[in-house]
Amino acid sequence: MWTALVPDLFTRTHESWHDHLGGLPPGMLLARPGPEANPVGWIAWHALRVQDDHLADLVSGTQVWHQGWADRFSLPYDRDAIGYGQSTEEVGHFQADSALLLGYADAVHARTLEIVAQLGDDDPERIVDERWDPPVTLGVRLVSVVNDVTQHVGQVGYALGILATH
Repeated sequence: MWTALVPDLFTRTHESWHDHLGGLPPGMLLARPGPEANPVGWIAWHALRVQDDHLADLVSGTQVWHQGWADRFSLPYDRDAIGYGQSTEEVGHFQADSALLLGYADAVHARTLEIVAQLGDDDPERIVDERWDPPVTLGVRLVSVVNDVTQHVGQVGYALGILATH
């Protein structure tokens, strides 16, 4: 049952990326709704990096990012960066267009569906991260990623609304 719900959750957020970012000019992707706010494109990149990183880790797999996408983006970040802890200045070095972001989104989504399809009924209880107390289960990690991505999709929609009124 849960294995049917998780792909639907990720598919809905994936569709939202296309709704929000499809055809946006680079200026809109890089605009900040406030002086210290993160740009729309960076927020999307960060959320996709988190999804890619965290889901690949569930199956000890390779991130989509490391299959050519890091080179395509050519960002001045550490190759394993996912956006956590970046300063406003570092965020300001982000560059991408909507086609590149959505290409990465499509690749991450396809890989996400492959990973979820590998999971069985007992997998939600499997411990995937013992650095926490209590240790994190696969089910908790999936919920965490879905929650994170959903919040970031909402932030992008909200930021675009603010930017459209200015």
